[in-house]
This record gives sequence, C-alpha cells and structure tokens, in this order.
Amino acid sequence: MLMKASSQSLTEQLAGRFSERIRNRLLAPGARLPSVRQCAEQHGVSPTTVVAAYDQLLAQGLVEARKNRGFFVREAGVARGEEPPQSEAPTGWSAGHWMVARRGPAPVNATSLIRGMFHKISNKPQPGMGVFPPDWLESTFMPAAVRKVTSTRALHDFSLQYGEPLGDSGLRRALSHKLAALDVQAAPDQIITSVGATHALDIVSRTLLRPGDPVMVEEPGWAVEFARLNALGMHLLPVPRRADGPDLEVMARYCAVHKPKLYVSVSVFHNPTSYCLSPGSAHRLLQLANQHDFHIVEDDTYSHIAPPHATRLTALDGLQRTIYVGGFAKILAPNWRIGFLAAPARLVEDLLDTKLLGTLTTPALLEKALAICIEQGQLRRHCERIRTRLDAARSRSVKLALNAGCRFAAEPAGLFGWVDTGVDTDALAQRMLDEGYLLAPGALFHAERTPSTLMRINFATTQDAAFWKKYAELVKKV
Repeated sequence: MLMKASSQSLTEQLAGRFSERIRNRLLAPGARLPSVRQCAEQHGVSPTTVVAAYDQLLAQGLVEARKNRGFFVREAGVARGEEPPQSEAPTGWSAGHWMVARRGPAPVNATSLIRGMFHKISNKPQPGMGVFPPDWLESTFMPAAVRKVTSTRALHDFSLQYGEPLGDSGLRRALSHKLAALDVQAAPDQIITSVGATHALDIVSRTLLRPGDPVMVEEPGWAVEFARLNALGMHLLPVPRRADGPDLEVMARYCAVHKPKLYVSVSVFHNPTSYCLSPGSAHRLLQLANQHDFHIVEDDTYSHIAPPHATRLTALDGLQRTIYVGGFAKILAPNWRIGFLAAPARLVEDLLDTKLLGTLTTPALLEKALAICIEQGQLRRHCERIRTRLDAARSRSVKLALNAGCRFAAEPAGLFGWVDTGVDTDALAQRMLDEGYLLAPGALFHAERTPSTLMRINFATTQDAAFWKKYAELVKKV
C-alpha cells in the first residue's frame, strides 16, 4: 500500500514501485501499464498523481507512451515498423509470425518469471512458478548421498583433478539404464552431462547452428528457449502446438521456404499446455525431418512425472535424427543443476567440444551423488511420491479454478494448467502482483508478445483458496 505519512510523496512511491518491478523484470518489456484511471483507482490516488509517476518513469527511460494506446515498458533494441515483404510471406501467414521468423522476439521478455524466482514476492504460494514447492522436494536420501561422496578419500580421488569430459561415468551408466526404461537406447558414451537441461539445449544449438539459421519452436512454448535462441542470432519459426503434436502443415511450409536446421520440442507434458505427443503425429514428424534434413531436440524435462509409455520421438527414431535432453531440477533440487543430453554417436565429439569450450567439465561431486540416488532406487520412489501428491493437488486446483470462473484451454495434466481467464492476463498479473502473487501470463509463452487471456498455473501451488478468492475479485476489475 502507498503511505501518505511516508517521507516520499505518493508520486515517488508509485513511480518507485513500477521502477523496481521493471528493473527486476517482473514487468516485462512490452507490458502495458494500467491506464491512468485504472491505476488511480487501484492504488487509491488521484489521476494527477498517476500522471506525475508515469512522467517520472518516462524521464528514467523505463516506459514509453504510445499515442492513443497508453504506457508500455520499453522494449530496447526491437525494430519497429517492419512489414513482411508480400513477395516473401507465404499465403496464410500472419504478419506477426513472419516478423518473428525474420528477426525473433526480444530476449528480455523471457526473464520475467526467472527474475521472480530470485526476487521473493511474498510468502504466499506462487501460481506462476515453474517448480514444485520446496517442501515437496525435501528428502533424506539426497543429503545422505552427498555425505557418502564427500568423505576425505572420495574428495581426494576426484576433486583435485579435472573430471571426465563427458561427465561422471557412473552417472552416465545410470542414465543409460534409466533411458532404456523409456525405450530410448543410448550407450553411456552417447551421453554428455551438463549444468542443467538449459545448458544441454545450449550445447546442442551452439554445435548444430550458426547465426541466422532458421529454427522451429513450439508456440505456445517456453519463453526462455525463444530468448536463448534469439540471443544466438537464430531466426525463430513458431509452430502452433496442438493436443496431439505440432501443426505439421505449418512445419511443411516452413521447410519449403526456410529449410530449417532444427526443431525444439517438449513432447511429454508440454510447457505450458501439458499436451502429450501422439504416436501418429510423432511418426509424421519424423518423416518430415528425414525428408527435409533437420534435427529434432526433444526436451523431456517432465519425464519424472510422466508415464513411461508416453510417446517420445527419440524412442521411435533411435537417436538417429533426434537428440534427447533431460534434467533433474524439477524433481530433485533446482540448485543442483544437473542435466544431460543423449545424441547420435556421430555428433558426440562435436557436442563434447562445445561443452569443453563452455565449462571444461561438470562438477563430479553432485553427479556422483545423483548416480547413487538413481542406482539405489531412491529417485524412482521419490518420483512416485511426487506423482501421487501432484494428482491430488491437480484435482483440488482444477475445482478451485473452475469455481473461480476459469476455463481450461487444454485438458488438465502434468504440473501445469493452461487456463483461459477471459481478460488480459498481463493486466491481471499487475493487479495480482500488488497482492503478493506472481502470475505467468499467456503472452510470455508466445514468440511475439501479444495480449492474451490465457495464463499458466502450477497445480502444486494453486490449491490455496485465498488465491482464487483474490483472483475472482480482481479479474472483474481488469
């Protein structure tokens, strides 16, 4: 709340609140600020105070005023006014999709939720977060495994020298067995460990791509991947993600015009929709990849909460044209940052060179501890407990969301729900932020940030009736 008795004026307090959120990326570039009238009503101040606060933000270069449209967080470095050449744009493509295919989105949009992880909003459960609550991940087996590998003798054996370039051999053997249970056949020497799954994705793109290369990405999809590829200078080609898989007609048109080098996919419990790839769509996708000579990166981040029989491209393809990426941050410990990739044998040396140039080796201590957790079955039992708890949480969260007037745009499954609110979720997110809740508005999951009525919710953190009560109250005011 703004305080009249504060040493700062109401104008300074309001401008400072917006300034802090913009600098911490809790308000992403391109986000629209509330109208003067809405902001005045929301914060209990006069329109004059709001105008003066917005003027301060303008003077600081944090926002820009657009005629007859309002105030927007500045989006640095994005060319405006470009139009797709009519001779180049394929029939039926929107100008927005063509623009993204040519120059990509602004990379800073992606960090809004990431910044939210490090700038604690409140002690309330956060509906927009992408991880399980800390108390869900607490265990006794992880500390025990770490203690086992940090004895004086063990530390001396592996800490006083560089580790294995591919990663700890014990972990790679354990991962090979774990992948076999998913019908993904990868020998230990086809597996490379990384500093989290995002690092593994980065190794692949830096190895297979060069600036300017076209890359197909799913839309909606994870904004961090959009931003990461864009920062490397790639041309993003957004492919609509449907319940059974990607829109293959759109992909075929991209292939005919752009000859893309790579397609990045989350086949199982896709983020944010939780869709799972169907076998028929997977077969047609692999046929398209073979016909047009592009690789597929399958990010299986949510494999730990997914059924083992779920369709995976790498299982069908046998790691010929596909590369498998996995990690343990979601299910085990976000700060352990252990990821890996499994690749065709012919690509392993090139991928390893890229890893070595970026990190030399990866820390063996936690890799050895993770191997123990896998080999002794502790990780498997932990995942089973999480799945059981998540199923119950999802059931409660869905009921609360429906009672609050939401509609699910995708069948509820996995960790995330893709919810239609009926209002601009960028505007709703700003209102909820004042109440201590960080939302994940739908615009974050599109390659070109445009207003959306959708938002992603985390089923594990949206069982709180107080959140939905506040949501139902504020959604009427947007």
